[in-house]
Amino acid sequence: MVRKELSPIDVYRFLPKTNCGQCGEQNCLAFATKVVTSEARLEKCAPLLTKEHERARRQLEKMLRPAVKEVVVGVGLHAVKIGGKFVMYRHEFTYTNPTAIAIDVTDEMPEGELVDRLKKVEGFNFEFIGHPLKLDMIAVRSITNEPEKFQATAKKVVENTNLPIILCSFNPQVIKAGLAVAAKSKPLLYAATKDNWKEMAELALRHRCPLGVFAPNDLKLLRSLAETVLEYGIEDLVLDPGTFSAEGLAGTLSNFTTIRRSACKSGDEFFGFPLMGVPMIAWTQKNGVHEDVARWKEAYLAALLIVRFADIIVMHNINGWALLPLVILRQNIYTDPRKPMAVQAGLKAFGKPDDNSPVMFTTNFALTYYTVASDLESAKINAYLIVVDTGGIAVDSSVAGRRLTAEKVANALKASGIENMVKHRRLIIPGKAARLALEIEELSGWQVLVGPKDSSGIPKLLQEKWLTQA
Repeated sequence: MVRKELSPIDVYRFLPKTNCGQCGEQNCLAFATKVVTSEARLEKCAPLLTKEHERARRQLEKMLRPAVKEVVVGVGLHAVKIGGKFVMYRHEFTYTNPTAIAIDVTDEMPEGELVDRLKKVEGFNFEFIGHPLKLDMIAVRSITNEPEKFQATAKKVVENTNLPIILCSFNPQVIKAGLAVAAKSKPLLYAATKDNWKEMAELALRHRCPLGVFAPNDLKLLRSLAETVLEYGIEDLVLDPGTFSAEGLAGTLSNFTTIRRSACKSGDEFFGFPLMGVPMIAWTQKNGVHEDVARWKEAYLAALLIVRFADIIVMHNINGWALLPLVILRQNIYTDPRKPMAVQAGLKAFGKPDDNSPVMFTTNFALTYYTVASDLESAKINAYLIVVDTGGIAVDSSVAGRRLTAEKVANALKASGIENMVKHRRLIIPGKAARLALEIEELSGWQVLVGPKDSSGIPKLLQEKWLTQA
């Protein structure tokens, strides 16, 4: 039974039915509902973890198993989970475990350049509508094919970052040398091929590491290799069907799509593993073109792979102009389509407002709130902002859908306690809520000043109207 087709009753049948509340829910049926929608995990049910309910727990684990297995790379707080997909398309259910973005380093890099690159990767941090956007992994690539050099590079990486690692070489002896210093980090070993699979599988088993399987543009061979290493005892795999740009781009996207469809729609267990793409292939096919062209090709190839089911991508460029659009794209794809992105409603203070400072309101749609907040902060405005709960809907849509009403604004004003914090009774409202102005005045007793439709116009409004009417 596919996860999205499960009902809470399907899960409830196997729960202890004690209604103990240890999971944080009122009863077992409420917990079952959260489990089906991926808002709660089975581990939260303490009675289910006992030996008495072991059989039921295993049955539930089987029922709830994703079409694409979840694989963990790394250890501790910095470990990265990849895969764990239940459906092919996000509108069917939701996506879990955002695409991990790895940046490469090589065993040819001087130590100073290597350490500086690691610091830049760890220092990449942007906030987008309240969510931190970061890079996830380091791919250590063997260029020299010399075990000693690779080991020294892997050692420097382990010493200078806590990010999960991918050890990259087709030479098992090189991977073995890297594991001598990085095994405790539980790296992803990349990659097993038709020529080296047995040696690579031995290393993965010995060190309990996930294993990448590589068969460029040959899905039949890739599936056969996956089946072979699974029978050998490996449990955690990552599949790489090859990444090609230019004339091979259409085939690359077709291969990724075919694998994911086979896993999610046909239940193919040998294709039910995370997918790995390598957009940095654009750098190996420069053919004399300018580096900026290679960066651009790598960036659009990465974007296509994120959209087309890649669970890990390996990149070379660390320029913000290329990476920032990618992490924002990833964030947008991996939000829950069932839930609007909302912030906590209530009173917010910007700068150091006093009893004469402006009072305004907006909705709790995350993008709207952070846009307004950014404009207030960049203009260094001292003001109070009341965030009205509209269920995470923007101003114009919530006005049209009656999620934002004059009554709701008046109630939010009263609940905020702002009347005890300022001497005046003047409220700036969004320009897109202008039609509510008179009714807000009648219900609240506050004088309403209609603001701009775009919050970037707030500084000008305050200069021209607020200060002149003070």
